[in-house]
Amino acid sequence: MDNTLAIVYLAILLVLLSAAGFTIFRQIFKTRKIENALSRLQKKLNKEKGTTQEYYELASIYLDKKVYAQAISLFQKALKAAEQEAEDNIAPIYNGLGYAYFAQEQYDLAIRNYKEAIKHQPQYITALNNLGHAYERKSLTAQALQTYEQALEFEPNNSTAKRRSEKLRRRLVTS
Repeated sequence: MDNTLAIVYLAILLVLLSAAGFTIFRQIFKTRKIENALSRLQKKLNKEKGTTQEYYELASIYLDKKVYAQAISLFQKALKAAEQEAEDNIAPIYNGLGYAYFAQEQYDLAIRNYKEAIKHQPQYITALNNLGHAYERKSLTAQALQTYEQALEFEPNNSTAKRRSEKLRRRLVTS
């Protein structure tokens, strides 16, 4: 009996250690991949002019690293490159730019960029959710609720828009 219990405990410990090891190695490889992309893109863009995609990718990495000023600069370069390349899928660039401004609590600039993203891609759910959140931070409850409802029109199962719109409706009813 004691021997069986010890084997069960060892098996459980082995499974837990294996899961922890797997998670650690996966995170190491993910981080290494990001750092390699960061290094590659920085070297390339310091030497020569990049493409819209390269500027966007590097700016997104800077967003993840919370280096917002550099991300903003790179998103702006991505927009200029997109203009020169006649790139028409620029809504994600405006959304990223809006997010960088939002993270720096520059809500008016964030709102302007989220609106620009939606202008280029009206059913861009992420930008709609972000715009609603920016309106909330500016205490523009009615506009935030309207934006979340617009997102729900395009994607009825959008959990973010559902949760936030319900919260805002309750706030409007109680006030």
